[in-house]
Amino acid sequence: MPEYCIRLDGESPVRDLRQLAQWLRQNPAIRTRAAITLQPAPTAEGEMGGAALDVIALVTETGFSAANLVLAISAWRRTRPSTPGVTIERDGVRVTVDSGDPAEIARLTRALDSE
Repeated sequence: MPEYCIRLDGESPVRDLRQLAQWLRQNPAIRTRAAITLQPAPTAEGEMGGAALDVIALVTETGFSAANLVLAISAWRRTRPSTPGVTIERDGVRVTVDSGDPAEIARLTRALDSE
């Protein structure tokens, strides 16, 4: 099962992280195909961990669509007074959602789906 790690930039990353996790849990296309948890960010050997909640982790089932994830995050960003950058990582591929442009969303989806 692939796992996605989602990180946020911005002024209130922990608060925003909780709000994004809730947003994803309310999205039927996401919640029916993924387990969504808040976790400390993975650290490299020898590094100390950061905040108590650093990432949203998604463990997905067969049929999960990276496109639905990128679209949901893009929609969430549009609801924010300041639009934090959102970084999604999967299998060593890291993309940043910082636009709602359909061509950019398609490019990010292709990058996440490539293995």
